[in-house]
Amino acid sequence: MGTLSKTDKQYNQIAELCRDIFLKKMQDYGSAWRILRPASLTDQIYIKAQRIRSLQDKGKQKIHEGITPEFIGIVNYSIMGLIQLELGPSDVIDMDANTARSEYEAYFEKAKQLMDDKNHDYGEAWRDMRVSSLTDIILMKLLRIKQIEDNQGKTYVSEGIDANYYDIVNYAVFALIKLELETSEPQKK
Repeated sequence: MGTLSKTDKQYNQIAELCRDIFLKKMQDYGSAWRILRPASLTDQIYIKAQRIRSLQDKGKQKIHEGITPEFIGIVNYSIMGLIQLELGPSDVIDMDANTARSEYEAYFEKAKQLMDDKNHDYGEAWRDMRVSSLTDIILMKLLRIKQIEDNQGKTYVSEGIDANYYDIVNYAVFALIKLELETSEPQKK
């Protein structure tokens, strides 16, 4: 195996950050999220994305938590959504930390593979995008998911809910890369 690309390294750093938060919340709350139906997770992600857009538009906030934690939440709730699509909701806390971690990492790896494939075809066009545009695309994907959910999961020619969740994971990771890593790297003159 050769060396990792800049994107792979940055993606892995963000994945580690998101996974760390997910696992810490699992310690605090267990798998209480397993009770949520996928549509409820979609709504939770939508609230987070709307808050990000509102903060971007207003330029100020009244609640201390900023944009970065909201993007982390979008990643984590999207992966929970993928897990729920596969397993369905549960009325009891039925997933231990090791199983949750394994499921989480498997879906994150699938999202990363999709990112690698799309970056190959699109030439990392996301690097030239604004974080506000990434937010808007996430909101659009969420509206698509809501429509598909309202149609009981049926589509005629479009990708399903899972494909949109994967895209949301990747767009949120891209936003986090732009917010967290690229802003902290020394700029070349």
